Amino acid sequence: MPDTLHPVPNTTVLSNRPLVGLTLLVVEDSRYASDAVRLLAMRSGARLRRADCLASADRHLKVYCPDAILIDLGLPDGRGEDLIRRLRTASPRIPAILALSGQDDAAPRAMAAGADGFMAKPISSMLAFQRSILSALPPDPTPRRCDSDDQTIRPDPVGLSDDLRHVVRALTKAGQPPSRDYVARFLGSLARSASDPRLERAAKDFASQAPAAQVLAHLEGLLDTRIDAPTRL
Repeated sequence: MPDTLHPVPNTTVLSNRPLVGLTLLVVEDSRYASDAVRLLAMRSGARLRRADCLASADRHLKVYCPDAILIDLGLPDGRGEDLIRRLRTASPRIPAILALSGQDDAAPRAMAAGADGFMAKPISSMLAFQRSILSALPPDPTPRRCDSDDQTIRPDPVGLSDDLRHVVRALTKAGQPPSRDYVARFLGSLARSASDPRLERAAKDFASQAPAAQVLAHLEGLLDTRIDAPTRL
């Protein structure tokens, strides 16, 4: 049944809101990346729900079946590829399963796991977002076009500050979850989304080197200067 708040025309879905009537679930631990998806979904006419880990996603999926699910590959309690493998053979099958990642080698891993599509982070283009979802969905008797002018969205910088604080908390928990690998991947993806090459290089150093005092001190210094002034990134 069409969304009563956004009635669908009889012959075609409006090209500037081609996702009207669809429900999306994004499985994403980053507040900043999630806000980008929220804005894109809202301006495309879709309804969005969010899970921040695999366990939360499982709870959502016990209650409803979304039209499309967007799964980040690096999550605090496991790999997104594992959820993709489970969902591709589940019944009922979610119509569109898409993977999200800011890692360079992520797309082949996502498709090998059974994803219907892949979105590289940062996700900011309205048309790219709409086309990725529509191309992953099965054929629809109601035409859905996305031929309006493209838009670039900017997520709320408060979400970026929250993510940076999450990294700081993780760095203070030596030997405890989340793992070093998870923190490095999370921070690297966040830095790329925020167009912050210095922070991205620091994340790579943190991932590739032993936790030497100077490496950690440099990273913590960068984080301190960015948490309260994310709009300057």
